[in-house]
Amino acid sequence: MGDGPQGLEPDDITADRPLESPAAWPTEQSDTLTASLDEAVSAAEAAFDRLQRPDGHWIFPLEADATIPAEHILLQHFLDEIDPETQAGLATFIRRRQGADGGWPLFHGGALDVSCSVKAYFALKAAGDAPDEPHMRRARDAILAHGGAARCNVFTRIMLALFGQIPWRGVPVMPVEILNLPTWSPVHISRISYWSRTVVVPLLVVMAHKPRARNPRGVGVAELFTVPADRVADWHSAPDDTALARLFRGLDSFLQLIEPRLPKSGRRTAIERAVTFVTERLNGEDGLGAIFPAMVNAIMMYDCLGYPADHPDVVTARGAMDKLLLRQGDEILCQPCLSPVWDTSLACHALAECGGPHARAMASRAAEWLAERQVLDVQGDWTWRRPGIRPGGWPFQYANPHYPDTDDTAVVVMALDRCGAERYAERIERGREWIEGLQSTNGGWGAFDADNNSHYLNYIPFADHGALLDPPTVDVTARCIGMLAQLGLDGKHPTVATGVEFLRREQEPNGSWFGRWGTNYIYGTWSALCGLNAVGIAADDPMIRRAAYWLLSRQNEDGGWGEGGVSYWPDRIAEDHCPSTASQTAWALLGLMSAGLILHPAVTRGVRFLIDNRNADGLWDEEDFTAVGFPRVFYLRYHGYSAIFPLWALARYRGMAEERRVTVPWGV
Repeated sequence: MGDGPQGLEPDDITADRPLESPAAWPTEQSDTLTASLDEAVSAAEAAFDRLQRPDGHWIFPLEADATIPAEHILLQHFLDEIDPETQAGLATFIRRRQGADGGWPLFHGGALDVSCSVKAYFALKAAGDAPDEPHMRRARDAILAHGGAARCNVFTRIMLALFGQIPWRGVPVMPVEILNLPTWSPVHISRISYWSRTVVVPLLVVMAHKPRARNPRGVGVAELFTVPADRVADWHSAPDDTALARLFRGLDSFLQLIEPRLPKSGRRTAIERAVTFVTERLNGEDGLGAIFPAMVNAIMMYDCLGYPADHPDVVTARGAMDKLLLRQGDEILCQPCLSPVWDTSLACHALAECGGPHARAMASRAAEWLAERQVLDVQGDWTWRRPGIRPGGWPFQYANPHYPDTDDTAVVVMALDRCGAERYAERIERGREWIEGLQSTNGGWGAFDADNNSHYLNYIPFADHGALLDPPTVDVTARCIGMLAQLGLDGKHPTVATGVEFLRREQEPNGSWFGRWGTNYIYGTWSALCGLNAVGIAADDPMIRRAAYWLLSRQNEDGGWGEGGVSYWPDRIAEDHCPSTASQTAWALLGLMSAGLILHPAVTRGVRFLIDNRNADGLWDEEDFTAVGFPRVFYLRYHGYSAIFPLWALARYRGMAEERRVTVPWGV
């Protein structure tokens, strides 16, 4: 991953003196650093006071790449329901994200992605940008240089087929009749992730109808193909020579032949099941699955079935999608979803670290708001794999009762425990019960389901994005064992012990851990170190020492840490030496403090980096995407990360220094 600038050796990690001894602290703390810390924490705390909503929660913008606003524009043209003002704001957002290479990247500073670029170009053309404008010419040339629109992923090709730009044979067959299969079937929808489920079920109905977009302006993108679309022979966007991939490609060819001949009665039954599934989970103003792609597909499904625009379900679905729009000057950001529970629970921890009556009061108001978001009465989809588990989790969004997640639940429970263990005892216990019930058989935790690891499904042609499943991950598992440990379960408890063993198995040879939901090894290593510290794994354990050394080796010359989205390509990890970011620096610091290294000079340098790189509001600027929806496919920029995590790290450092403490008592 990188040798680092400090010339560190493994023995440097613990130094000569015992870290647990108060005598290890310098006899004189730097007055300048102490004053700067106090000022930085106070300024950031004041900013959070300004940003807190009256009911106690926080919500920050959540940004993805250009595909989301492009899909919103294209849906307007699919339905012939064009809102000129919204379209203009979305188009402005897309234009400003065009890369220097002419295309659109998946994350800030990244290289062109063909699928993202095709959607962005198509949306801008639909919005009225002429093909001969300089930015459109540059985009077209870049797309063609990368193989053209025929090299797009499956979801982009579905969009192209809906607009009549490619034949439907360019899309893998996914017959809606799979919804008629029994639960023991190897392709039952319970075997795919929550996000796949909510996106795919309404999409199956759309693909069964194969509608043609109304496209009132008759916009097409034939110029993005190196050969005419009807002459493309091979549409497989993820070639793979494994036996399983060849088997599924052969099955797809067979389904292409028989799909038109499948019995109509089975199709009707499957469509009815799809509509029932979607309507039961429509989720009011927060939308199907509370995620943008699922909402779009629900709208198109209802349109295919002839629902009028004023039908209550259609109105609900449209309203949920439009709730994701956020105007920022002359741009409109279309968010992939909203993140209030996640933002609020993380902010609650940061403020709890600050101490002081005002910070505690803000955290207490946030805890009250969080407590009311717990899902206690909806048997969500997790029951397909764990039927005996009572509800008790928290969602990521304002509401998503069928799909609470383990990561939010663990972080919320730890926040409630810090803000009022007795007051929230019953809710904490229900959350703990739900988390224990969602543990997978390999000892880890996935985000939304247990044992969602039917890996063979990632070989079907439809799953070229490689994100069909929700298997256990290091970051989520670490949060879950950290929560259980914070609530008093020690490393001998079977649930905790198997979780620790999962983390041991998943550690990389260089000492780091992969980060599924944050970029990347810095995030995963921070997460693992926090959880292992909470369980009581000693700082001199080889697993901890190797992880700490890896973090130290990755520090930049300026004192910060940085890592980019390219690190998710295994063959490109060595390229990933990135400028420092505020959020990743904070993760590294929190990880090193959990590893017992608050006294290491690298930690002081990281603290100074955060203090010296604040903006006028007392927070931190960060354009980088330091989070992930799906590695190598979909990246995220949480605008709150550069505010929350640096405050958290600085406040924790200050508190530990004031108390001459070298251990962290919390699970995260």
